[in-house]
Amino acid sequence: MIINDMLKHTSEWLKGTGPNSDIVISSRIRLARNLDKVSFPHWANKGQSQETLEKIEAAVGKVDYLKKSSIFRLADLDNIDKQFLIERHLMSYEHAQKANSKAVIIDEEEIVSIMINEEDHIRLQVMQSGLCVFQAWDIVNKIDDCLAKELSFAFLTDWGYLTACPTNTGTGMRGSVMLHLPALVMTRQVNRVLAAIAKLSFTTRGLYGEGTQATGNFFQVSNQVSLGHSEEGIIESINGLIKQIIEQENQAREALSSKNKAMLEDRFSRSFALLKSAHIISSQETIELLSMVRLGCDLGMIKNIDRSSINELFIITQPAHLQKIENKKLSAEERDVKRAELIRNKLIK
Repeated sequence: MIINDMLKHTSEWLKGTGPNSDIVISSRIRLARNLDKVSFPHWANKGQSQETLEKIEAAVGKVDYLKKSSIFRLADLDNIDKQFLIERHLMSYEHAQKANSKAVIIDEEEIVSIMINEEDHIRLQVMQSGLCVFQAWDIVNKIDDCLAKELSFAFLTDWGYLTACPTNTGTGMRGSVMLHLPALVMTRQVNRVLAAIAKLSFTTRGLYGEGTQATGNFFQVSNQVSLGHSEEGIIESINGLIKQIIEQENQAREALSSKNKAMLEDRFSRSFALLKSAHIISSQETIELLSMVRLGCDLGMIKNIDRSSINELFIITQPAHLQKIENKKLSAEERDVKRAELIRNKLIK
């Protein structure tokens, strides 16, 4: 697989399938692992980092589950390629910096990705569409067991898996669920919900994780603590919390639909009309308008587009995707023009 092939493939996290996919965009389970008696990436010298990279690549090649995966060494990728992978949630912004002795391994379905020499030697993640934290954990656990047969991980009985960041020590696991919560935002209940989440030792981030703010009514909820908890316990907690948030979002949607139907229909139709007629549009405005159209689709008030088509627009209108489609670098203004053209072509049928 080459990176350009991914343009023809819908990312797993945007397929719009799976349980509660009207509210839950995706579920992700990530494991942090480090090789035993090897310096963490931030402390390793060039020789150690290169040796680690080659050792992990060799181990991955022996895992049956990853036979149909591709290895991309970051030193071989240009900035647009790296941003493209970030936009598809296959690697982090931090991983894209200082590309030497780093790689990302991606399976052909874009369900599994493994970052090598990010903050930890291995960042293994599995993403599923909808509320599927248990299914994602099952896949991650099997791959982790296979890798553990080939590699010796840094582990202490009293502390669990040792990681570069203390908050990941223990299981080394971070579970994350991406939610679309427009009704809670519109009814001004979302801050109360976020405050309750924080009290339960969970954190909320934006569409692209750590360091990003919520935009387009998307919120990424994940556990903050790993030490002292089992993997199953963390997943049970995440699943239970997300179900409560889903219930509150559904209640807010029902209240809006019953009490403010005319307002909703007007807002949805205006958002849809603007997307179909704009000739210049920014990434930020696109996400906000698509959020409203997606809600209209989910509530049955917009009939002539499906959720999967809306989800596709969320990603192909991102800066690196636009430039990959055009096969050239584009200025910010050129991207805004191309984005509007692409959206018009998709929506006007």
